[in-house]
Amino acid sequence: MIKKVSIIGLLFVTIIVFISTFSNIYAVTGEEVLNSTQATELVEIKESAKNNVSEYIEKYGSTPFGVTAYVLNMIRIYSIPCCFVGIAIGSIFQYVLGIRKLDVRDKGFALIITFVTILLICQVLPLIFAIVVNGWRG
Repeated sequence: MIKKVSIIGLLFVTIIVFISTFSNIYAVTGEEVLNSTQATELVEIKESAKNNVSEYIEKYGSTPFGVTAYVLNMIRIYSIPCCFVGIAIGSIFQYVLGIRKLDVRDKGFALIITFVTILLICQVLPLIFAIVVNGWRG
């Protein structure tokens, strides 16, 4: 009973803090948004991505191949930290939590194998795509 009351009280305090924090937000005009630094940063990111895609399109000679190569490159880059986090979580399950429970140990081993496989596929797939498209397509 006391646990439920404390959870409800904590929820109400969180809601009150949230409302008081965001009640001071003022209306922003369109011109303020255009002159802000965040808008210019977003435009710069968009332009650099467009330039990268256009370079891939020129390199591969076709819009679908260029966009596919760009997407595979982004997957290759972002898969490394994601898979390392997954391997670390699997290692924690296997070597720390799995000392006492065998089912948790097996789950950790399965996570490690899964993330290593995903990492290898994400790293090799752009290379295979480049070899097939540039080498065999002519």
